[in-house]
Amino acid sequence: MGIRHLARLQFQADGPVVEGEWTVPDTAQDRYTEWVGLYGTGPDVVIQLIEETAGHEQVRKTWTAQGEVEAERPRS
Repeated sequence: MGIRHLARLQFQADGPVVEGEWTVPDTAQDRYTEWVGLYGTGPDVVIQLIEETAGHEQVRKTWTAQGEVEAERPRS
């Protein structure tokens, strides 16, 4: 199985999750950016851009009311 690219939106801690899944990373990035624009000002919202390989999730970006945090990519 290949790499899945996910955008995940949660309006509050322990609340329901809205998630989209794509094989194209740019599509997931576009949805992440769209959700940040639409919902990113919510005080409890968490929006994540995730890469999943073989069942292992790596969070690439996380947006909260405090702003964006981008994960460092492993060095090759």
